[in-house]
Amino acid sequence: MHCPYCNNDDTKVVDTAHDARGGVRRRRECKSCGQRFTSYERAILATPMLVKSDGTREEFDREKLIRGIRIACAKRPVSAADIDRLVGEIEAALQNMGKPEVPSRVVGDMVVNGLKEMDQIAYIRYAIVYLRLDDLRAVRNEIDRLLG
Repeated sequence: MHCPYCNNDDTKVVDTAHDARGGVRRRRECKSCGQRFTSYERAILATPMLVKSDGTREEFDREKLIRGIRIACAKRPVSAADIDRLVGEIEAALQNMGKPEVPSRVVGDMVVNGLKEMDQIAYIRYAIVYLRLDDLRAVRNEIDRLLG
């Protein structure tokens, strides 16, 4: 493991903890500069290819999904841990499907459902793009559905 501060590869593990999803968090210390940092390990299981609406295919990208959800949750009381949990649940659900390909819409639906439970403002922000709510009437109808 390379130190993110000085790029030295001589580090030692100070503490190890396991998270609920089977990942491992390691607290490390660089033997060269003395800085401490945290690394995360998780098993990489096969996720299906995502088939987009135009027929193109792309690999599931965990970081891309996190970025999209973070944008929807900007300046909202949603913790990074909540976002990571949602993304982990989505990734695990995709892996458990056991299919080589799934429509990208499946991922979008999972995000929408997760955000609806997590934070309704973040849900509306995401839904505006995902559901293509392109005018105020459509946005209002979606808000009315939430409130009803």
